[in-house]
Amino acid sequence: MKNLNRRVFLKGTVLGAGTLAVPNIVPASVFGADAPSNRIVMASIGTGGQGRGNMGNLMQYSDCQVVAVCDVDANHCKEAANQVNNHYNNSDCKEYNDFREVIARRDIDAVCISTPDHWHGLITIAAAKAGKDIYCEKPLTNSIFMGQAVYRTVKRYGRVFQTGSHERSREKARFACELVQNGYIGKLHTIVVNLPCIEPHHKSVMNDTGDHPVLSVPPELDWDMWLGYTPLVPYTPKRCHFSWRFVMAYGAGEMSDRGAHVIDIGQLGNNTDDTTPIEFWAKGELPKSKLFDTYFNFQFEARYANGVKMVGTSEEPRGVKFIGDDGWVFVHIHGGHLEASDPKLLTTNIKPDEIHLGRSKGHHRNFLDSVKTREETMAPIHVGYHTLLTCQLLNISMMLDGARFKWDPSRERVLDNPRAQALLKRPMRAPWTL
Repeated sequence: MKNLNRRVFLKGTVLGAGTLAVPNIVPASVFGADAPSNRIVMASIGTGGQGRGNMGNLMQYSDCQVVAVCDVDANHCKEAANQVNNHYNNSDCKEYNDFREVIARRDIDAVCISTPDHWHGLITIAAAKAGKDIYCEKPLTNSIFMGQAVYRTVKRYGRVFQTGSHERSREKARFACELVQNGYIGKLHTIVVNLPCIEPHHKSVMNDTGDHPVLSVPPELDWDMWLGYTPLVPYTPKRCHFSWRFVMAYGAGEMSDRGAHVIDIGQLGNNTDDTTPIEFWAKGELPKSKLFDTYFNFQFEARYANGVKMVGTSEEPRGVKFIGDDGWVFVHIHGGHLEASDPKLLTTNIKPDEIHLGRSKGHHRNFLDSVKTREETMAPIHVGYHTLLTCQLLNISMMLDGARFKWDPSRERVLDNPRAQALLKRPMRAPWTL
C-alpha cells in the first residue's frame, strides 16, 4: 500500500481529464512526416494472452498504431511491449503499471481493455470520461452495479464502444439470426442455450480440493493493484492469472465466460438487444474447491416479455438453438457452423425488403471503422450491457439455490425477491469508488 497516495492523486487527475478534448483522428506529426493523418492511436490495458491477441488483431491494420501497454504484471507488460516493438521495428512502445497514467495521455484516442473482468468497469469509466473510445473484452463487467455505471457513463460521454463478443461478428451467426427475425422458422418460442462444462480447465476447477497455500507475491506482480476494489486477500497463484474467472469476486464463471457469447447470440436472434428477460430461474453445481466459487452444469429458464423462453442446459455441442413453430436453426459457438431442421433453410436468400442485420469485416476492424465514422459497432454498449444483465441475473438465481424471481428491465430492479435485489451491488475496497 506504499503507493496509495500516488494512486489517489492519479485517480483525481484521470477524473479531471474527462473534460479534455481528445482528437478522434491523430495528426500526422505524432508519427512523423511520412505517416498517414488518419491513424488511430491506441493503448492496450491488460496484456495477458487475450490482451496480446486483441492487440495483434488491431495492429494488423495500418490505420491503427499501438503506442502503449499496461499491466500490473511486469512480465506480461514487457512481453506485450516487445510484441509491439517487433511489429513496428522500433523501441517506442511505453510500458505502464497503472492504467490511469495511460488514460491521462492526450495523444491516445482509444484503449483496448483485456484485464480480468472485475477491472473492466473502472477502466472503461475512466477512459470514457477522458474522451477515449473503447474496445473492452466481454463480459462487460462481473457485476450488475458496475455494469450500470459503465453503461450510463459510456452513453453520457458519447464514446464508441465495442464489447469483445466477437461471435456476433460472424457472418453465419448473423445470417441465422436473420432467418429467425424474418420468420423462416415460424414464430420463435424457445431459445436453447447449451453451455457444456467439458474443457480440461473446467474439470480441473470442478475437481479442485487443494488448500492453495499463501505464497509470497512474485516481484513482477502488483498484487494490491490486481485486486483493485475487491477484498484484500493473500496471494495464491490459482487466484490470479486465468483461473480468476472461477472466483466470483473477479469473474463469474462459465456463465459469463462462454455464456456471454452464447446468450449474446440468443439476444440478437430474439431481437432483444435492448432489454432482458423478465423472469429468471437457474440451478448449478459448485466445485468442491475452497477457492473457486462459481457454478457449473447449468439448468436455467428465463422468460421474455414477448413470450419467448430461454432454456439453458449443459449439453453438447456448445451453442444456441432457435426453435419456432415451423422449424429450428442451431449456431455453434465457437466457429459459427450452422445446422437446421431443414438444410434448405441454410440456402435462403434474405430478400431486400426483409430484416438485414449487417455484416462485419471482423470484430476489431469494425471497431476501428466505427472510431472513424462514429457509427455504432457490432456489439455496442447496450448489447454488452443487456447480455451482462442476463448472465448475472442467472448467476444470482443460482447463488440463491434456484430462487425464481421477476425482473423489471425498465427500472432495473428485482420485483419480488429482496435477497436477489441486494446481490446487484458489491462492496468496494477503498480508495476505489464509483
